[in-house]
Amino acid sequence: MAARKQTGSFDLENSLSHLLRRAQQFAYEQFVQQMGASSLTPRQFIVLFAVNEEEGLSQTDLVNRTGIDRSTLADMISRMIKNGLLARKRTAEDARANSVRLTAAGRRALKGAMPKALAAEKALLDVLPKGVQNELLKALGHLNSAIESMKVEEEAPKPRKKPAAKKPATRRKKAA
Repeated sequence: MAARKQTGSFDLENSLSHLLRRAQQFAYEQFVQQMGASSLTPRQFIVLFAVNEEEGLSQTDLVNRTGIDRSTLADMISRMIKNGLLARKRTAEDARANSVRLTAAGRRALKGAMPKALAAEKALLDVLPKGVQNELLKALGHLNSAIESMKVEEEAPKPRKKPAAKKPATRRKKAA
């Protein structure tokens, strides 16, 4: 094995973002392997699951619930509607918002995918010692909560600054 070059203080083997991405790749591979011939992606499964938990969620609620960005989720929902898994309609409260619900085909897809998704989760956790599994889940839960709190703070309306008070106009004396 070739010697590694020193590249400052960055360490790939201890980079949180790199390690999370590698773990996500493995999780994705486990999901795809367990799903077999199913065409559901992990994100589609999460959307079906979230809608099943709370039928009639708006697409904005689904963005908040799943963490999938707005434009990606809108495209996914459109494809899932074309595939007969979801249906949507305008909400009574806001004519601009859509509520999403499972179709009968969506319910069947979720029911068929559930044991496979659980098996993928188990395969992912099984690579770790039992004592580490709960600690990892707890740490990732804390990380996710902190990230969500930051998002809420960033999205909160900023207080408007009051305009500076105008100085009273002074009259100039006309030169004679």
